[in-house]
Order: sequence, then C-alpha cells, then structure tokens
Amino acid sequence: MYAKPRMPDPVRAAAVRAVIIIALTLTQVVVVLLCTLAGSWLAFPMTLSSVGSTFVATWAVLDIWITRQSWLQRNGVVSEPSSAARRRLLRRR
Repeated sequence: MYAKPRMPDPVRAAAVRAVIIIALTLTQVVVVLLCTLAGSWLAFPMTLSSVGSTFVATWAVLDIWITRQSWLQRNGVVSEPSSAARRRLLRRR
C-alpha cells in the first residue's frame, strides 16, 4: 500500500474552512426547515441568510481548487518514485 501524499498547508487550511462553512450552512438549512414547520417569523430571515450562506459555501469550495492550483504553479509537483520503481532499480545493481 502506498502512502497518500499530504496536502500542502494552504490547501488544507482552505479545505478546513470549506468544511466548517458547509457545516454551518447545512445547520442553517435545518433551522429554516424547523422554523417553517413551526410557523415561526424567523423562517423568512433565515431563508435569506441561507441563500447567502450557500453562495459563501460555493466560494469556499472553489477556494480549495484555486488555492491548490496556485500552490502547484508556485511550488511545482513533487515527484517521488514508487516503491516498485525502487525495487527494480535495486535489482539492476
């Protein structure tokens, strides 16, 4: 089994931000649903807030991709030979 390459720190930070924002947005949607079922006045303002949060969550997900692409452009791709390639190299010697 091979080791999964680690995410660079800026990409990991963007991913953590996105997960937190998506979790808050989903929580907001549940509150909207419960307020609507209860007939609360808070349903309409929460609906507007949820629509705004959806745009923020979409941007957060795009931010992961943008951050990853910019990191790859600045730092390049780190390439390491696989363990199978090392075994073949050792056999040749």
